[in-house]
Amino acid sequence: MRLSKRVLTAAIAVSTVALAAPAAMAPASAAKTVKVGLAYDIGGRGDKSFNDAAARGLDKAKKVLHVTAKEVSATAGGAASEREDKLRLLAQAGYNPIIAVGFLYADSVKKVAAEFPKTTFAIIDDSSIAAKNVYALVFAEEQGSYLAGVAAAKASKSGKIGYIGGVRIPLLQKFEAGFVAGVKATKKSATVDVKYVTEPPDFGGFNDPAKAKVIANGMIDAGADVIYAAAGGSGKGLFEAATDAAAAGNKVWTIGVDSDQYLTASAAEKKNMLTSMLKRVDVAVFDMVQNFIKGKKFTAVVGQGTDIAGAAGNAIGKRYNLKNSGVGLSTSGGYLKKLKLEAAINSATAKIKTGTIKVPTVPAA
Repeated sequence: MRLSKRVLTAAIAVSTVALAAPAAMAPASAAKTVKVGLAYDIGGRGDKSFNDAAARGLDKAKKVLHVTAKEVSATAGGAASEREDKLRLLAQAGYNPIIAVGFLYADSVKKVAAEFPKTTFAIIDDSSIAAKNVYALVFAEEQGSYLAGVAAAKASKSGKIGYIGGVRIPLLQKFEAGFVAGVKATKKSATVDVKYVTEPPDFGGFNDPAKAKVIANGMIDAGADVIYAAAGGSGKGLFEAATDAAAAGNKVWTIGVDSDQYLTASAAEKKNMLTSMLKRVDVAVFDMVQNFIKGKKFTAVVGQGTDIAGAAGNAIGKRYNLKNSGVGLSTSGGYLKKLKLEAAINSATAKIKTGTIKVPTVPAA
């Protein structure tokens, strides 16, 4: 049968629409964008330390995994209910997974996760929650801090070294224990002056650079020429104290924490920044989001915890250490190489990985 020109044209048009239809429908069948909720600890994004490490992981997830996100922050001095409310609002808005940055969120995560059993939660620096929808992401801070202690002992000329912790709690005492052990194993005659910015229940020590500067100045006046600050945003006080000392002709090396703090330091601060103990919170955050998208679950037991009813159980998640590059030392500035510290650090790293060196997690009595 012979078709008219008008009929043939119409047939071609219908055929073209039919062929185009699947392509036009493709977006509707595409995977739904994952909405990530991230709850920062005191100081929030911009602390140039712990929270910023988490922020880098989230930024990478946005870029590489194309997720959307909402960020909230705990306020200094805020009630525990504030953290709980922030997590609950994220869950109610459909954010999943929700990642809490810091052990201070533990009670809040435990409660809100029980209210939203279909939402996946993760918490950094806590392994006390035994729940099917909560993952614990923890670190061997003592291992990285041991390496910082080796570097400090090697770099020190006076043999007097300082450690400034944010708040005297078991987590920060892991940093202290590893650091002191590294110093003592490298130079037995060295001494480490240990001070904390605040004592619990005051957790403001993570964001009080003025008080940390007073502590650092006291250590410098007593002869310390290398000081390590594991104090979040308070570490800025140490860097300022070392800069002031340098202006007065007194060289004091500083050691940063969590992030590579050389990268965000001022030009004057960089001249004194020996290294930073890297705690790869960025890797943990990205891992969490990526695993969630892939439907992959963490399976390692990383601590003993209790469920919402108080029953004992195992906290599931991942521990980041030297073996999986979860902790380590930064090399920015090149000072580890210039001062010929790399061989000692590499040797200690290898021995920790094999178990020849067992790093303590509790300060010596």
